[in-house]
Amino acid sequence: MKLFQHSLVVQSALLALTTAVTGGILIVLFTASYSSGLWFALGVVAGGIAVSWLVRAPSITGETAATITLYVGNLPYRANEAAVRSLFEQYGHVVSVRLMKDRNTGKRRGFGFVEMPEHAALEAKEALNDTEFQQRTLKVREANEKKEDESDSSL
Repeated sequence: MKLFQHSLVVQSALLALTTAVTGGILIVLFTASYSSGLWFALGVVAGGIAVSWLVRAPSITGETAATITLYVGNLPYRANEAAVRSLFEQYGHVVSVRLMKDRNTGKRRGFGFVEMPEHAALEAKEALNDTEFQQRTLKVREANEKKEDESDSSL
């Protein structure tokens, strides 16, 4: 099981639970007081769950905010997801960043996609299209829907 594939809430709850069990066992072993160990464990679990709910990403306009995927072309090959996310976060919340790589070589192909809430995406598109980023002039457009292969649909 990969921990990082889970949401921040689940990660925090698992960390709190692990810390609570470990700490509770250590307190019981060293103080021989079951009640102290139990109270410690309950406190850590409650605190961990409370913190995990408090640090969730804020919702833009509810959980069903409309998003737009932007095509970002002419990216420098050395640009990574974090750099692109940082650039676009100046204009609003970034839902996801996907930089495309060549299947055979694993090298970046110089373009990617950024998903943002509608209002932020439109603002970012206007502001960043034809601007320089790491010595390359970006091309930012609204992404087209992925077309299905016609040979598959005729079967």
